[in-house]
Amino acid sequence: METGRRVLLHVGTPKTGTSYLQDVLFHNRESLAEQGVHYFADRFDAHFLAALDLMDLPWGGIEEEATGAWDALAEKVRAVENGTVIISHEILASASWQQAKHALDSMGDSEIHIMLSARDLARQIPAEWQENVKHRSVVTYSEFLEEIRDPDREGRIGSWFWGVQELPDILDRWTQGIAPERVHLITVPPPGSSSSLLWERFSAAFGLDDLTIDFEGIDRGNPSLGVPEAALLREINLAVVPVIEPADYRPFVREFLAHRTLAKRRDSARLALSPSILPWVEALSQSWVDALAGRGYDVVGGLEELLVPADLAGKPFIDPDAISSREVLDAGVATIDALLQEAIRLRKSEARLEDEVAELHAELDHTRSLVPKQRAREGLERRWWGRAVLRLYRLVRR
Repeated sequence: METGRRVLLHVGTPKTGTSYLQDVLFHNRESLAEQGVHYFADRFDAHFLAALDLMDLPWGGIEEEATGAWDALAEKVRAVENGTVIISHEILASASWQQAKHALDSMGDSEIHIMLSARDLARQIPAEWQENVKHRSVVTYSEFLEEIRDPDREGRIGSWFWGVQELPDILDRWTQGIAPERVHLITVPPPGSSSSLLWERFSAAFGLDDLTIDFEGIDRGNPSLGVPEAALLREINLAVVPVIEPADYRPFVREFLAHRTLAKRRDSARLALSPSILPWVEALSQSWVDALAGRGYDVVGGLEELLVPADLAGKPFIDPDAISSREVLDAGVATIDALLQEAIRLRKSEARLEDEVAELHAELDHTRSLVPKQRAREGLERRWWGRAVLRLYRLVRR
């Protein structure tokens, strides 16, 4: 039976505004459903868990929560008779051909559209190194660049990087039998563009332009670090990764230190592409654009935005592996300041909770002291002489 169900399957790539898109969809999921657009998620990372389940990926223990998540999501999709369903997570870009086929088959008789957001490699390469560092890596920038240039791509870093970044290959894996006009490539605007332009492209590609969307309180981006901040975080990893469990690293190091503290320092130099690999990246990017140009995809933005910016060669490069200790120290002092303020906040919160617990204990002790008196009074009231004693007691109390 034919349905009017359309599925927009957004499969990546990382560091292309995906966190913001997902935040908008999650916080508006109820109102969007009333407008015929479904984003099935009972928690903000629901599609992340579904992606982990689909690809059976280990992820610091979180994958244990993901068992059955993809099939549960697909079941909800198939239950929709008419309307649009959006599924979005950037790690889906790494799915194998077989995993992508399972995902597509699980959508039933849906009209499937593949959505891929992409950014030029000159920004993606430094961003991916930072993401590695924010996920407990101690690999230097130069080691990272060497890994991704390995033609065999046998290492963990290289295989993951190209799995989620090699645009023609990602689309080969995800567009099995899907007509080119149903493949939508959304390019991230170049630096200096309007801050709203990427959202406008997402909105146009996903058909959200005419819908009512509330943007208030949405701030779940994935901010980048400056060069000294990234260098500091790598040094912190060298010390804490052996002793801090992944479940503790995520809230305390990645969220509090990296995102809420270090990423707030916007005056630091931004990490850029190393000049040593610039010609190689330029040639590779051009080959991708040439390959994609002949496929007939719907491009929202422009393929030329995937090329290395022409002026990049003339810009200064600050190597995070050789940054001055003074700059790292400045970032370290800012981190200590933030940690002290957080410790003070937690101590005040702890003191307040201790006072509340003490009050509750006092109330409990008082209640317990009343129980024998209550029982004695109830016993007296059951006897004629006891009622007489109580009346006499009340007269005396007056």
